[in-house]
Amino acid sequence: MLTRSQCDKYADVLLWGLTTSRVEPYKPGDVVLVQFDLAALRLAEAVYGKLLARGLNPVPRLTLTPRMETEFYDKADEAQLIFQTPGQAVLHEHIHGAMHLLAPDSLTHLSAIDPKRIATAALARKPLRDILVRREERGEFGWTLCIFPTKELAAKAGMTAREYAAQVAAACFLKEPEPVALWRKLYEDAREIKAWLDGMKTSYLHIESDNVDLKVTPGEHRRWLGLSGHNIPSFEIFTSPDWRGTSGRYFADQPSYRSGNYVTGVRLTFEEGVVNDIAADQGAEFVRKQLSMDPGASRLGEFSLTDKRFSKIDTFMANTLYDENFGGPHGNCHVAVGSSYSDTFDGDPASLDSARKEELGFNDSALHWDLVNTEPKRVRAHLTDGRDVTLYENGQFRY
Repeated sequence: MLTRSQCDKYADVLLWGLTTSRVEPYKPGDVVLVQFDLAALRLAEAVYGKLLARGLNPVPRLTLTPRMETEFYDKADEAQLIFQTPGQAVLHEHIHGAMHLLAPDSLTHLSAIDPKRIATAALARKPLRDILVRREERGEFGWTLCIFPTKELAAKAGMTAREYAAQVAAACFLKEPEPVALWRKLYEDAREIKAWLDGMKTSYLHIESDNVDLKVTPGEHRRWLGLSGHNIPSFEIFTSPDWRGTSGRYFADQPSYRSGNYVTGVRLTFEEGVVNDIAADQGAEFVRKQLSMDPGASRLGEFSLTDKRFSKIDTFMANTLYDENFGGPHGNCHVAVGSSYSDTFDGDPASLDSARKEELGFNDSALHWDLVNTEPKRVRAHLTDGRDVTLYENGQFRY
């Protein structure tokens, strides 16, 4: 497990992530939700104290335990599935930040639950998420997310608890004297790459590997984001494309745990922006149910690239936060089916209403599922002036 000193450094990094993730600076008296799994209590305690020291008001909330979550999806009737806690919407309207400390004691406890029941509850919670999205667009809300190592995560990743904790510490620079300084340096490095990408007048991107032949249309009024403090760790640089311009085939060679299900070898074929063929080595039926959750679930919400020079993650971690930031020998790209990120709009996201988002091809869904490919690949930008530029190859940006 992480030492007390590492937990203290982790809390510092998370405070950096929280402050970096929001446009407007935090002020004394601002309210920050601290949502944590029971196994992350030590980290939650460290974060709590640091928030108080900054004059902020932390609101701690314990996540449902695996048994409670299983009981909910197994026994709740239709009314209970969509029930929302009184005051939850009011809380979302008034918090200024949120920190999510994930430390799962089980990854498979929901494997016997009908995915439709999970989808029903997710759809009912979407209006709460929409409140935070709107407030983030106005610069009033920021958030960050991390994991705390557990025996369950280690076991599912094929490591000992000590080995897994060492991976987390390395990925977040917790063994370094000043980890926040390193995150600030990476933030500046990534800003240069994002500016380079934003300067390209791109008609579409072409992603090619042994099992991927995919065209993605960035769309109008887009920008590239990444290393924004939202996820700790995060090394990806991403955009939310115009979903209507997606075509071709995509393959996720990285396994994925989702809603208690273990999925491997996902293959998706896109035609006119929509997935029209689904296959998987394991969990194909679960994938089909997820992508039929709502109309937007079978469309693209995100395209992302990770430079292997940034990321120290070089093994499967059984957690999307880490697996989507895999560095390894070839870096990675990942796509997310489902909801897009409106902050990839190159203007004021607060000016976007639902009609304008639809006009620009921003996807809307209760789903957001990242699917990762770690194969050697080349990504070319086909520019509006007819030229081709290779922007990513051999696991790194060609900047």
